[in-house]
Amino acid sequence: MPNLALVAARVARNLTQEEMAERLGVSRRTVQRWEDDEPSRPQPAHVRKLQSALGLPVEQLGFPADKNAMVVEDGRGGHDLEVRFPPISVPARPPASDYSGIWVSRYEYFSSSRSETYTGLHYVVLQQDGGTVSVRSLPNSASSTMGMDLQVDGVILTGTWVEDTDKTGYYRGKRYVGGIQLVADPSGARLAGKWVGHGKDGEVNTGPWRCDYLAPATRATVAEYDRPPND
Repeated sequence: MPNLALVAARVARNLTQEEMAERLGVSRRTVQRWEDDEPSRPQPAHVRKLQSALGLPVEQLGFPADKNAMVVEDGRGGHDLEVRFPPISVPARPPASDYSGIWVSRYEYFSSSRSETYTGLHYVVLQQDGGTVSVRSLPNSASSTMGMDLQVDGVILTGTWVEDTDKTGYYRGKRYVGGIQLVADPSGARLAGKWVGHGKDGEVNTGPWRCDYLAPATRATVAEYDRPPND
């Protein structure tokens, strides 16, 4: 199995292997090797660059712990490993295997008729039942309604999406459907990937799609987030 922790962290930041290699000053083959099965720990200089670029300790990126980590006295006669990086602050959420909750959904699409890229924003409720996840937008979070039906395989969520556009808007209530695959990052608080779907002229398009966890789905939080998101 590939190093899904590193793949998920890279995809969550909308980076290709080439883009991450350029950012880190390494070759694409090096990135591919890090994402292969059972990767060895990168050199210290690469560790620092990886952690800076992806915002996570290297041990959360699928690499083994550093057996030669500096040891410091803890003041009580024992020893602690030196803490080099502060913990990543993410919202409290259920275990990574359960994606139920309130999330904010963002996708990007290019409008060929207007020659501009637009962002679609919705607050959504994710409900998981075993290996199946349903995603439904809250009715007052946008002028369009959106939903997904996904199958879960570890950190990979794959399925279909549908959006009914605003009847008074640019697309005049047209329904769009397509496929989607999302990858959960190591924190479990972000899903990021790509959508594919048809355009209004029948062409096939694709673009990035990301969901960020906000809160458990309760009656109170559903009421709180049933409004347009602030981008």
